[in-house]
Amino acid sequence: MAKKQKYYTIWTGRITGVFENWSDAEEQIKGFEKAQYKSFESLKEAEDAFKGNYWQSVQKPQSSVAGKQRKSSALVGNYNAESISVDAACAGNPGKLEYQGVETETKRVLFSMGPFPQGTVNIGEFLAIVHGLAFLKKHNSTLPIYSDSKTAISWIKNKAIKTNLERNKKTEELFILVERAVQWLKENSYSNKILKWETEFWGENPADYGRK
Repeated sequence: MAKKQKYYTIWTGRITGVFENWSDAEEQIKGFEKAQYKSFESLKEAEDAFKGNYWQSVQKPQSSVAGKQRKSSALVGNYNAESISVDAACAGNPGKLEYQGVETETKRVLFSMGPFPQGTVNIGEFLAIVHGLAFLKKHNSTLPIYSDSKTAISWIKNKAIKTNLERNKKTEELFILVERAVQWLKENSYSNKILKWETEFWGENPADYGRK
């Protein structure tokens, strides 16, 4: 019987991201002090895990069932259709990156950027949220913004990012955009709510690229 395909998420290592074979993943964590990584049965699980952090993933087996029971659909409720949703797509993470914002109800694309030669999902999600805020401010709109990245949402609140992505010729354009986004957050106020898209209850984010 053929060995089942596994996917490896690395949060802390020489290169972070999702890897489709152990030999490539091992190169990034072997001998790397305090490396953080975990294997998953599907690519979607691995990519979704990378949007969060290591500790959330290693604690999930013990608490996921109880958590789902506590966090019922009734408690979560439904999403606000009068909103915009943002998402990022990254081939390799780090890899070729793009992001977009859409009307939540109709999925009509409001803005899109990329592809950039190299980036990470969380940076893409961060830029998408800031782009969304600027877009809504320009149109004098108070609509909320949905994102499925807890990390990016926390970066928005902190007005700063934390990334292991190397700044080089491939990533320079992206880092310039990040600097502009951080500066925008520091210089502008907004009343728009930034909300977590609850994929478990509502399905895929309307801005999802559908490349799972």
